Amino acid sequence: MCRNIKTLFNFEPPATELEIRDASLQFVRKLSGFNVPSKANEAAFERAVEEVAASARTLIQALVTSAEPRTREVEAAKARQRAAARFGERL
Repeated sequence: MCRNIKTLFNFEPPATELEIRDASLQFVRKLSGFNVPSKANEAAFERAVEEVAASARTLIQALVTSAEPRTREVEAAKARQRAAARFGERL
């Protein structure tokens, strides 16, 4: 659904407030269809972003796993490899 939203659970160091807010913003943008809301919708849009961020924070804190924490560098390298395989190397 939202390809730009990244997994935030089970990372070392844990997801930052900025990462949670960015993911929430992307989610609300996708649901609303607005990249930037009109003045009439701005308050509802921002309230939705804050509510989604609060829910995401609660979820991330409540989840448990026995898997080793992931690192952002390793996950980024894997994503680059997948992109290269899918789209080919760019010169």
